[in-house]
Amino acid sequence: MNYINKELPEFDVEAYQAGELKSFTKNDLLGKWSIIFFYPADFSFVCPTELSGLQDLYKDFQAANAEIYSVSVDSQYSHMSWAETTKTIGKIQYPMLSDQKHELTDFFNMIDETTGQDYRGVFIADPKGIIKSYTVNAMGVGRSPKEILRTLQAAQFVEEHGADVCPADWHPGEDTIKPSGKLVGKI
Repeated sequence: MNYINKELPEFDVEAYQAGELKSFTKNDLLGKWSIIFFYPADFSFVCPTELSGLQDLYKDFQAANAEIYSVSVDSQYSHMSWAETTKTIGKIQYPMLSDQKHELTDFFNMIDETTGQDYRGVFIADPKGIIKSYTVNAMGVGRSPKEILRTLQAAQFVEEHGADVCPADWHPGEDTIKPSGKLVGKI
């Protein structure tokens, strides 16, 4: 299924965030950009490197009017225990969603039926809850938090500037492209 321009589903999930147990719904994600970051499992091996890397760039995501939501099918209590016992996870300030009811997991078709864990998916939604970018990796393939931030910034630029597009490896402040017949065969 193609998720581009699809709206986030209604959901109501439990979460752990910076020492607190909370609940989140679709409405909580609206009003700013959302990074919905699926990962296979707490107390695993590649996952802490990704989640820690996102935390290292958290202020950059916040400065870009975005919130990160990590998601797995582990319970909010597992997230809490992981944060309390693992240094790299303990520093995380963004919400860690518990999707035990598979409300998001099923909508995005993230579950690996063999393991019962989520694939490594990243979905970027605009402030209206509309998906503008997504990638899905196999279990053993970690993701680059810097590339997620870059993709967010490119999606935001395109959203704001409409006709201009961002070339490969574009970063804020670099030249963009205004498509026209004059450019055909010249790029």
